[in-house]
Amino acid sequence: MTAFITPKQFHEADGVDDWRVLWSVAFALYRTGDFATGVRLVDEIGRLAEAAGHHPDLNLRSAVLEVRLVTKEHWSLTDADLELARQISAAAAALGVHADPGSTRTWEFAIDALDVDKVRAFWCAVLGYEMVGDSDIADPDGLYPPVFVQQMDVMRKGRNRIHIDVGVPHEQAEARVAAALAAGGTLVTDRFAPMHWTLADPEGNEVDLATWVGRD
Repeated sequence: MTAFITPKQFHEADGVDDWRVLWSVAFALYRTGDFATGVRLVDEIGRLAEAAGHHPDLNLRSAVLEVRLVTKEHWSLTDADLELARQISAAAAALGVHADPGSTRTWEFAIDALDVDKVRAFWCAVLGYEMVGDSDIADPDGLYPPVFVQQMDVMRKGRNRIHIDVGVPHEQAEARVAAALAAGGTLVTDRFAPMHWTLADPEGNEVDLATWVGRD
């Protein structure tokens, strides 16, 4: 049986310097340099994944490969993810491929709603998505960003009700906030930091910069 592990436990383990947990998923971004090298790394990951009976999601481009690990049955990290992460890092090193952990990121749309299910039904129809859990909708093929529909008690005025949630490496969050402020943004609230900071662009459009910290 697999054992659950927290993001903190994952990061404190040996052999996972390539990886960053964003929310509840472990990400690694490899600078392959060319497509053929990326394919070779994908082949190695495929071999390791089949042997482990545990399969990551891969996103291959001409010079970069993104790998995502999570135990999908629970949408949580487990020791199976930790072990496969170590093996993938070793395979990348054997091929001379270096990780770029500072460039890992993920994001989703978030919509505040009074009637969550009605709003979810609309966006499912528009995007061709499906309902997930009590508050999310997602691409059934996992190719495009999910949408989180957040329950409101009363209609909010004076702020937009659609924003973007951006997951960033925990050690980069404060620098990313500072960069956004220097670029003309404003801080809406840091009440929930370091779990997330809410920022607005110069015209009031909002984004939550989020980490795994506080989600254990």
